[in-house]
Amino acid sequence: MTAEVKVYSTNFCPYCVRAKQLLERKGVAYTEINLSNEAPEVRMELTQKTKHRTVPQIFINDQFIGGFDQLYALEKEGKLDSMLAAV
Repeated sequence: MTAEVKVYSTNFCPYCVRAKQLLERKGVAYTEINLSNEAPEVRMELTQKTKHRTVPQIFINDQFIGGFDQLYALEKEGKLDSMLAAV
């Protein structure tokens, strides 16, 4: 089994595109929640939960990772694969 990955994004977000491309290159299945299509309350709840207002917001097994920069840093440090394999 692999980790559950959620990516909160918006339309026209270049960092969201890059995060999704990185996950796709690694063959990782993820659930995308496009905040452009959600009620404003969904974004407000997410902001309250993470204390971050920008997207993407990425979760691996319900653990908040951060945005694209943090995801890419985990990849460069060689830590992302083990996080994605953890269940």
